[in-house]
Amino acid sequence: MAMFSCMSLLCRLTGRSLGSVLGHGRGKTLTARRWYISASAGNNLQFKLDEQTAHSCLELFKKDTGVIYQMLGVDPTLVQDTPLRFQDWAVVLADTQIDSGRHYWEVTVKKSHEFRVGVAEVMTSRDECVGTNSSSWVFACVQGKWFAMTTGKQVPVPLVGNPDRVGLLLDYEAGQLSLVDIQKAEVLYTIKTQFCSPICPAFALWDGEILTHSGLEIPPGL
Repeated sequence: MAMFSCMSLLCRLTGRSLGSVLGHGRGKTLTARRWYISASAGNNLQFKLDEQTAHSCLELFKKDTGVIYQMLGVDPTLVQDTPLRFQDWAVVLADTQIDSGRHYWEVTVKKSHEFRVGVAEVMTSRDECVGTNSSSWVFACVQGKWFAMTTGKQVPVPLVGNPDRVGLLLDYEAGQLSLVDIQKAEVLYTIKTQFCSPICPAFALWDGEILTHSGLEIPPGL
């Protein structure tokens, strides 16, 4: 457990300021194939969490729409060994790939002081935490402070506070991922990039739990 705590500290939010346009790139190629559900540009995005990608300290619940952090987790030797799984970082990906369109989903967070929500390339490296490489784009929260992250760089996102539920708005063609205040139905911050391959919702968690809400209409005005 001490080793995992040390590794978690390495994945904390440290880095330089982030420009308005964030970089992009491809993750490490995986040897195993995974048939993801494709998200149609004309349909509401519907997804579940993919157990094959989940770190052994993460347990899925509510029909694979939620994830809870377990301090001890599952004995890694009892978890199916697959190159799709994150071995060192508490990360899980969704089972639906996105390669076009505008999509919206929400997440409810409970009893968590540190988590990340966003998107990652379907084939992003399983050896790195989301937000630390050029194939993932996330909003990170640490002790109530929010940041936009990619390639290990961060920029503070002010005026978010500590809401129980937030929204994420993705525009694939425009290369934009936005954090949404669901009470006011307004964008708090937008990460700008260029998506060059299929992506999927991504989540990292170091305590507490996250429940995802997909299949939602994009709020009017966004």
